[in-house]
Amino acid sequence: MDTPLTTIAVVGLGTMGTGIAEVLARAGREVIGIDISEAAARQAVASLEASTARAVRRERITEQERRDVLARFRTFSDLQAAADAELVIEVVPETYEIKQQVFRELDAVVSPTTILATGTNALSVTRLAAESQHPERVLGLHFFNPAPAMKLVEVVSSVLTAPPAVESVTRLARELGKEPVAVGDRPGFVADGLLFGYLNQAAAMYEANYASREDIDAAMKLGCGLPMGPLALLDLIGIDTARTVLEAMYSASHDRLHAPAPVLGQLSEAGLTGRKTGRGFYTYDAPGGQTVVPDALTPKESAGAVTGRTVSSVGVAGSGTMASGIAEVFAKAGHAVVLAARSQEKADTAKARIAKSLGRSVTKGRLTEEARDETLARITASGSLDSFADVDLAVEAVAEDLEIKQQLFTTLDKVCKPGAVLATTTSSLPVVAVARVTSRPEDVVGMHFFNPAPAMKLVEVVRTVLTADDVHATVREVCVKVRKHPVDCGDRAGFIVNALLFPYLNNAIKMVEEHYASLDDIDAAMKLGGGYPMGPFELLDVVGLDVSLAIEKVLHSEFRDPGLAPAPLLEHLVAAGCLGRKTGRGFREYARR
Repeated sequence: MDTPLTTIAVVGLGTMGTGIAEVLARAGREVIGIDISEAAARQAVASLEASTARAVRRERITEQERRDVLARFRTFSDLQAAADAELVIEVVPETYEIKQQVFRELDAVVSPTTILATGTNALSVTRLAAESQHPERVLGLHFFNPAPAMKLVEVVSSVLTAPPAVESVTRLARELGKEPVAVGDRPGFVADGLLFGYLNQAAAMYEANYASREDIDAAMKLGCGLPMGPLALLDLIGIDTARTVLEAMYSASHDRLHAPAPVLGQLSEAGLTGRKTGRGFYTYDAPGGQTVVPDALTPKESAGAVTGRTVSSVGVAGSGTMASGIAEVFAKAGHAVVLAARSQEKADTAKARIAKSLGRSVTKGRLTEEARDETLARITASGSLDSFADVDLAVEAVAEDLEIKQQLFTTLDKVCKPGAVLATTTSSLPVVAVARVTSRPEDVVGMHFFNPAPAMKLVEVVRTVLTADDVHATVREVCVKVRKHPVDCGDRAGFIVNALLFPYLNNAIKMVEEHYASLDDIDAAMKLGGGYPMGPFELLDVVGLDVSLAIEKVLHSEFRDPGLAPAPLLEHLVAAGCLGRKTGRGFREYARR
């Protein structure tokens, strides 16, 4: 097992197998592609020809290098072709029966020292190894799609795997330019173990008609910086594949968050498995196509849509980062803004923060000095909410405490003129509980901006059962005017983004608690394997562990799901005062500024 891995067989030439074969051939390995379907083999060769031709056009490789790569890739229809391989990677359909049959047949073909790797992302490597005459040479080698582009490779050991085999494939992964992460044998491993729980919750959210597919996907892309929304990603992965992974995860964890959402089974049974069939959560231009086309669920502009109220002046209550950011957004868009805090001093400090932010935009060439001065001139700093008497829209951005917000809305109810829209920026509290302290709950709506407000495009528009139609329309129209993307959601804990984000973060903490993987490996897995801009522990430390714990508690209290209970490690860190970057220590330690 210590011999160099120069000849490698790839069994199964679907999308993933073809991608792995390309990575290997480009890295100078002799690649034996094996598939019982001659059509699949031809398609694999055509795919490699096309991708290398693109590389030549982009001057990444020469024509000679392209010919060398193509010469290193040969295809066969029989496993006997793997006889001389030092490593065999199987990427056949995700069922025990098919994979076990491949391993049994390989035992009779390859050398006893040949390493056998499964590309599974859901099945037990240990169970597959038990089918081999040499279980010590069996391990998992989980690439991510598309294999040529994605840097992460999870190297999965079972209790039977010999260390030299792990060392050999880990070394190979690095030579391929990948980032290997060593993990133990459990369904989903690290990246998919966290990813698929999140995807499942998104499917359940859609199934419950809480939000549209477009709004769920837009919320996670714009609110979290993800490359794809969860429902579009399920279509890309394959809804049937996702259901198989979740079934395996649930059988191991018995966590209801992993129990496949019924809609995944319904779509799978109907053959609507995503891009590969041309229809899943979305409809595509053709089977295997990437272009979404309109269907019966595509939102349509309604001719009789409700018209919103006129909004010229805006009041923003609060003096923190979020309040000043929101005031900046409205002032930049041409609105007269009253920024009110508990004292004139705090209000002036908040306006000074806006001036500093606008100054940075001028320095970077994003804003002219004239536009900066005009924006600042539109903002009036005030030490009293009485200055909200004439505003058309009042936006609350004070501490995330229900009692404080209710007191503020009681005051707004008395101060603001009839017909003014009253909005709360809460990220986790019930909007209706704020609305009910006023004499006009129909005028109250949630308007959840994301931090930093000037940069983040998303606003979750939260409508309660009492919110008037024209109030809802007003906020959506205002969002568009200030160049934000509004998404609609109902008044329940977490709305869209936090309801999907924080269970994922909580599950990452549980992985560390169980000593399954390290902080660094989990962060690397999600950035390299999932395309996340930050790993979960980086994000937790930025958000603040106390804030994260509070949101977890709200979600657990609302949905009563045991899987949403805050991880004990999170509670312990908060109790110890380790709150993340703001205290210099959270999951990691930071240099004091």
